Amino acid sequence: MTELRFVHLGFGPGSVEYTEAWDEQRRVHAARFADEVEDTCLLVEHLPVYTAGRRTDPSERPLDGTPVIDVDRGGKITWHGPGQLVGYPIMKLPRPVDVVAHVRRLEDALIRTAAEFGLETTRVEGRSGVWVLGDPVEQRPAIGGLSLDFDPRIGDDEFDARLNGPEYAPSNAGQRREDRKLAAIGIRVAKGVTMHGFSLNVNPDATWFDRIIPCGIRDAGVTSLSYELGREITIAEVLPVVERHLKDVLEQAELKPREIEPAAG
Repeated sequence: MTELRFVHLGFGPGSVEYTEAWDEQRRVHAARFADEVEDTCLLVEHLPVYTAGRRTDPSERPLDGTPVIDVDRGGKITWHGPGQLVGYPIMKLPRPVDVVAHVRRLEDALIRTAAEFGLETTRVEGRSGVWVLGDPVEQRPAIGGLSLDFDPRIGDDEFDARLNGPEYAPSNAGQRREDRKLAAIGIRVAKGVTMHGFSLNVNPDATWFDRIIPCGIRDAGVTSLSYELGREITIAEVLPVVERHLKDVLEQAELKPREIEPAAG
């Protein structure tokens, strides 16, 4: 595999509008497909924005009509903004592309990053991204005085946490000791080259997630490195650590085409 180069698009006062970074993604994607550049990871902090992947349900969008940018990645709706490190690895993969393997590699790099700061994270079956596991259900505090056996988020298809106070808010999942997502992943592969990527919550205002159903998941929430570690962590601290683990995982990966089982009969 070729060496992975990193390009910093902007952080802090130089944070970048989402559409500007999306245009840059497409430019680099075309150049990578034509072998004009090597594998490239764009790293950026965005101005506040909601983006919706192709599988986003209308009921998961902001109730107050806040604008949402529809994008061509997988996954559902999420938020990007200050305090969140976003990475767009643009890489050429062997065909037929193994998308799941690419997602797992990104998860690996982010799990290693969190571990270096002293935070244990993991995967959750059937849910992409990097997670901090909550307590077993029977050990969690009751919500609104009710047993979690009656958690309406699970048993009532019409229940909307956004209309029922902060006790159900995604940003308060840590207080409820539920599973909570530290990093989200949503990608697209076009012409054998990846686009989009990951967002790692470093020290954002997590209440931005309370306006939506983050990633379409109603029975869990979101978290950040700063919240979990109980101290302020900055993008500047995390940036070199993420780069090192991305290089280690992605450059050392033995890339193989996805295996296709022969048709029966």
